[in-house]
Amino acid sequence: MARPTTPKLSRSAIAAAALDLVDRTGEFTIPALAAALHVSPSSLYNHIGSKADIVELMRGAAMSAVDIPGPADDADAAAPGEGHHWRGTLRAIAIGYLDSYARHPRLIPLLTAYTVRDATTLRVYDAMARALAAGGFDPAARLRAVTILDSFILGSALDAAAPAVVWEADEAASEEFTQALAAGLDAPDRARTTFLEGLDLILDSWAARAAAERSTLET
Repeated sequence: MARPTTPKLSRSAIAAAALDLVDRTGEFTIPALAAALHVSPSSLYNHIGSKADIVELMRGAAMSAVDIPGPADDADAAAPGEGHHWRGTLRAIAIGYLDSYARHPRLIPLLTAYTVRDATTLRVYDAMARALAAGGFDPAARLRAVTILDSFILGSALDAAAPAVVWEADEAASEEFTQALAAGLDAPDRARTTFLEGLDLILDSWAARAAAERSTLET
């Protein structure tokens, strides 16, 4: 019998199968993954070294859906904080990041247990850091900002996958809380609308702070 022209296994096939298992069950094991791919567990180790490697493959598969805008333009580079390119870059990345992980919310708890090593994912964070530098953020502020965005996006992705009734108030709930639930809990696209409002609040506050710091330096 002729040998197949392409290998039966690949890192992309392993990532896709593992992601499918996580989407359905919230977890994966090497035996379950091997069974899903119709291979022996030992065959997987020809392509990966550990379970952590598979988590990184899934992380990369999810992050590959995030489009990264081009680098900051010359005006941003010449005058940190001026213009809106850096803010637009962060906004576009954050929205793509949310859309990707909202499709795979069960992957999020797995990701938080492992150091980020995937190159595709690191390029997204790198683009965020470059945009923040164009906005006038110093290195320490860039790290804080990336952490803030990361936490906000992942939390919003979980919210996007939550049941339609996120909170069910009982008779002890305050009138203020029950009024809030009645006013907006069943609003169309509640999770996405809330995410966009929160994202703009974060970015607007950073832009205002950058403008204030620039004004202080100019006086």
